[in-house]
Amino acid sequence: MEKFNKKSLENFFQVVLKLNSIDECYKFFEDICTVQELKDLGQRLDVALMLNDGNNYNVISNEVGASSATISRVNKCLMYGSGGYSLAINKLKGDK
Repeated sequence: MEKFNKKSLENFFQVVLKLNSIDECYKFFEDICTVQELKDLGQRLDVALMLNDGNNYNVISNEVGASSATISRVNKCLMYGSGGYSLAINKLKGDK
């Protein structure tokens, strides 16, 4: 956690947790992120979902358009990261 400005990130996360709808998220994230940043974030989650479902790199690259470097990075986080992707995937699948 020392690699981040903890207070700034905690403020950011508090705001995100207080957003109440997809529309509010769109409004906030469109203002705070560039279009490319939002596309990249969405793509990384798509990659994580597909890896979690057992898809291989070629299928993911063809379907999502992600580079092998991006797929590899997400896979590394799924396998050895802090569990954030798995937490998000479980929450997303629990909502469906």
